[in-house]
Amino acid sequence: MKYGIVIFPSKPVQDKANALRKRYDPHYSLIPPHITIKEAFEADDETIHKLIPDLRAIAKETSPLTINVNKVSTFAPVTNTIYMKVEASQEIVHLFEKLQSGKFPDNKEYAFVPHITIAQKLSDQEYADVYGSLQMKDTQLEDQIDRFQLMYQLENGSWTVYESFVFGKDE
Repeated sequence: MKYGIVIFPSKPVQDKANALRKRYDPHYSLIPPHITIKEAFEADDETIHKLIPDLRAIAKETSPLTINVNKVSTFAPVTNTIYMKVEASQEIVHLFEKLQSGKFPDNKEYAFVPHITIAQKLSDQEYADVYGSLQMKDTQLEDQIDRFQLMYQLENGSWTVYESFVFGKDE
């Protein structure tokens, strides 16, 4: 089964992202707006049960953090993906690094760029139009994050929460 680890921002941030995702992201119905902290990886039940104590330990030693979304950016020319850029704070980078070591598969395909996807799989023309208009909008959001989620993928391609891990707590 496929698993991944994400951070869900607060509802106001998700609402801003969803206003755009509804039109421009074909994955809109598969998962809410999120920041991927650990890319999708294959694991069986036994492996996941072995990883959960490590996830609890990482959450316990992580303090709640503040994220800042400060602009709209893109992964072009690699892909026509447009996203809300999340400032790569030391705390979020440290969390990402912890989830790439130890028992966790080191499966990072790209450099870690914290972001919330708002548009993907656009044609070149759509991409140019959408990115051009979104670049001009002022995007300044701040959010408090106090947990991360272990997600798993269902047969229909959608993702659902397996377990949430609250920062600074022993669950």
